[in-house]
Amino acid sequence: MVSFRRGKNKQVSEERKANGKSRWGAEESEPERVRVNDRRRVHVEGLEDEPAEEEAGPSLKPSYVEELEARARAAEQKAADVQARFEQVRAELRRETDELRQRLARAADERAARDKASFLTTLLPVMDNLSRALEAAESGGTLESLLDGLRGTISGFESALAAAGAEPVEALGQPFDPELHEAVDVAEVEPARDGRVTAVYSRGYRLGNQLLRPARVQVGRARPEAQAAGE
Repeated sequence: MVSFRRGKNKQVSEERKANGKSRWGAEESEPERVRVNDRRRVHVEGLEDEPAEEEAGPSLKPSYVEELEARARAAEQKAADVQARFEQVRAELRRETDELRQRLARAADERAARDKASFLTTLLPVMDNLSRALEAAESGGTLESLLDGLRGTISGFESALAAAGAEPVEALGQPFDPELHEAVDVAEVEPARDGRVTAVYSRGYRLGNQLLRPARVQVGRARPEAQAAGE
């Protein structure tokens, strides 16, 4: 029994020696080191990790989807081009409209200035006639010479008004028209002249279809009994 234990202890002692270990606490030989690769990333201040570019793989979209996307992109580009062209045309049209408006305004001002100058030119002979009539009256001229000066003045005024496009309103002997005549007086007349203008106190004028002023007139009125007898 003792010999068996001794033999077993001897065997264990030999195994320990073979493995580099002693029974009495001697230093054991260092175990075999295992290499470990540290795959952790090192962050350096000021630098950022850039993601690795993924390798482009084959497209998984069907061909008709890619074709529709290409058409959509082309349509969007075409719409953008049309919008840009529209903005350009609108800007050009606005500029041309402003220039046309300015030209028309200048032309209207020039025309108004010419018409004004022409009207004033027609009034100059009227002033000359008035001056001559005044000189004739001051120099002791005859009544006839004074009347001739006044007639020339009136004729000059009528010519100036006609040149400006003003026309006199027909009144004397015409049926009374409240659109053209202003009744300021009434006179008794025979039934045949009832409702007609019997006198003109001031002539009326119109410019085309526009009434400048109505004629101030006298209107005839027949007595009721006279009208009944006439009927």
